[in-house]
Amino acid sequence: MTVTMRVVIVFLLSALLPLSCSHGQDPFAWLYGPQSQRFGSLQADTTGGCPDECDCPPSFPVAMYCDGRGLTVMPTIPSRVKYLYLQNNAITAVSDSALVNATNLEWLMMHHNQLTSDAIGKKAFMQLQGLERLYLQHNNLTTFPSNLPRTLRDLRINHNKIKKVMYSADLEGMDNLTILYLHDNAVTDMGTSLKALKSLTLLDISSNKLTKVPEALPENLHQLYLESNSIDSLPEGFFSRFTQLQYVRMAHNQLTDKGIPANTFNVTGLVELDLSYNKLERIPPVSTTLQHLYMQANQIKEFTLGSFCSVMDVTNFSKLRTLRLDGNEITRQDIPTESTLCLRLASSIEV
Repeated sequence: MTVTMRVVIVFLLSALLPLSCSHGQDPFAWLYGPQSQRFGSLQADTTGGCPDECDCPPSFPVAMYCDGRGLTVMPTIPSRVKYLYLQNNAITAVSDSALVNATNLEWLMMHHNQLTSDAIGKKAFMQLQGLERLYLQHNNLTTFPSNLPRTLRDLRINHNKIKKVMYSADLEGMDNLTILYLHDNAVTDMGTSLKALKSLTLLDISSNKLTKVPEALPENLHQLYLESNSIDSLPEGFFSRFTQLQYVRMAHNQLTDKGIPANTFNVTGLVELDLSYNKLERIPPVSTTLQHLYMQANQIKEFTLGSFCSVMDVTNFSKLRTLRLDGNEITRQDIPTESTLCLRLASSIEV
């Protein structure tokens, strides 16, 4: 195999690596590794120098590594830098002028610092007209940052202390945003603030203080994570408007049978539905296309086969592969014999 072929294969494999899902490993962690593993030789551009407290490798001149250096203030950022790593420090503020020279930034990693909302200038991010990824998770933010670049594709502000995301102006115009992590905050209300995010495919607002699902969610969502809130009901026809929704997680809420309108979850396209650790007494009807259903730790008292198959014959059966019903008030003896025809693809049924 020639050198050229090896390079092509490595490039293709790296391009096919999947993005991580909620709470998963950072898909870009490979960039944080040893310099020798990142990139081959590139012509060095040292325009603007490099702060003493940071690392600007000649092999990757458009990146500046200042992570885990004990920094308490923002360093000087050369204009050539596109990828700035400031995570795992003790930075408390980002002034309006802190990024004025960093107009070429595409990635800004500031997670695991000590940022507060009052210490972030209202114009701090405005000049970053090419920014695509902004990581602000694990800080001390209490409000949603203002004047964020409309070029963002990936915004992570989970594990903060944000209570409300009420104003659509904060997110309006973010037509490229596909990933929004807001989980592990203290959000009680979101109003219609997410309506403008036309390209959003992954929304994680789990582990907040929501008592109802947010209104006017983007219709192109693929993944919606709402677990560990206090939601007790869903609006009529809530999921029918999401034509591309595949993964819904609502575990650890307060859902009851009364709060779920008929056929709420009986929508085609869903691949995984997690309703575990709620207060449901019946298995809600689901689409025959659903593949994974998690209902453990509810108050289910009977196995309703009609929830999976309204008609059972050779051509009509559920595509369900995983069904968890353990931690309820039924036993394996409560599963009717006809279930072998309806649930013929299920490799795992736990009761």
